[in-house]
Amino acid sequence: MKFVSARLLAAGAVALSLGTVPASAQEFINVLTGGTSGVYYPLGVALSKIYGENIEGVSTQVQSTKASVENLNLLQQGRGEIAFALGDSVKSAWEGDAEAGFPAKLEKLRGIAAIYPNYIQIVASQESGIAKFEDLKGKSLSVGAPKSGTELNARRIFEAMGMSYDDLGKTEYLPFGESVELIKNRQLDATLQSAGLGVASIKDLAVSLPITMVAVPETVAATLGAPFLAATIPAGTYEGQAEDVPTLAITNILVTHADVSEETAYQMTKQLFENLDEMVAAHAAAKAITLESGPQGVPVPLHPGAERYYKEKGLM
Repeated sequence: MKFVSARLLAAGAVALSLGTVPASAQEFINVLTGGTSGVYYPLGVALSKIYGENIEGVSTQVQSTKASVENLNLLQQGRGEIAFALGDSVKSAWEGDAEAGFPAKLEKLRGIAAIYPNYIQIVASQESGIAKFEDLKGKSLSVGAPKSGTELNARRIFEAMGMSYDDLGKTEYLPFGESVELIKNRQLDATLQSAGLGVASIKDLAVSLPITMVAVPETVAATLGAPFLAATIPAGTYEGQAEDVPTLAITNILVTHADVSEETAYQMTKQLFENLDEMVAAHAAAKAITLESGPQGVPVPLHPGAERYYKEKGLM
C-alpha cells in the first residue's frame, strides 16, 4: 500500500467496503479532491463511496487538498489513485510548465474522464462598488490558494484583460471558504472562484449579504483559447442574482497515473458512469457529466483501463 498523507477530514472522509465487481485484491484508491467548501470534495466523497461499494477488494479514502496543481503532483508521486483537476492545469502538468507549478513534465498522468465544467465566478460585496471587471482596480481580491487551478485561471484572465495583480489594492491567496469569511467581515471586497455552479462557498456568501456577480467579457475566451470557453452563470444560481452573467468555463478532468492497474482504472471509469445518480445527489454540478463526453478533450493519454471501457461503449 502506498503512503498516503494523513490530512483527512472526518465528514465522510473514509469509505471502506467490499462489493461485487472483481478487481485486484488489496487495491487502494485515494481520491484527491479540494477544499471542503468547493465542489471537488463532495463529489470525491461520493466517488469514494461508489468505489468502496462496487469494486471488490478495494479500500477507499478521500483527501482534501489545495486542488488541481497539488493533486497532479501527488499523482505523479504515487500518493493518490484518482484526482479532480482543471483541464488547463492538466495540460500544463503534461507540458511541464514551471510557472504553473510543474517544474518537470508529469509523464505518469493518465486520463479517466472529462467531467463537468468549472465556471469562473467573481463575486463582490455590493458595498464594494464593484460592478464590472475593470472596477477590481484598487480593490482587494482573493484569487484562490497559491498556484491552485483557480489562481492559474485568475492570472490568465487578468493578462487577457490587460491587467495584473499589481492593479489590485490587495491580493489575497486564500481557499474559497476563507475568502468568503473575509468578505462577510468586510475585510475583502471580492473573490474569484473556479468551481461548478452552485458552489457552497458562494451560496453561503449570497445569503449573508448582498452580492454582485462580476462578468468576464466573452472576448477573454477568444483571447485565451482552449480549454477556455465562453459561458453563462444562469440567473437565480445564487440568492439575489437576478440576471445571467457572462463568464468563462473550463472542463474538469478525472486523472489517474500509469502505475494504477488496468482493471482498477477500468472499474473506476465504469463505476463513475454507472452511478451518476449518486454523483448528482452529492452535488448538482455532476448533472453535466455524460458518458459521451468522457473521452473527449482529455489533455493527457487515457489510461488503458479507461480506454477499454470507452471502446466497450462504442465511443472509441
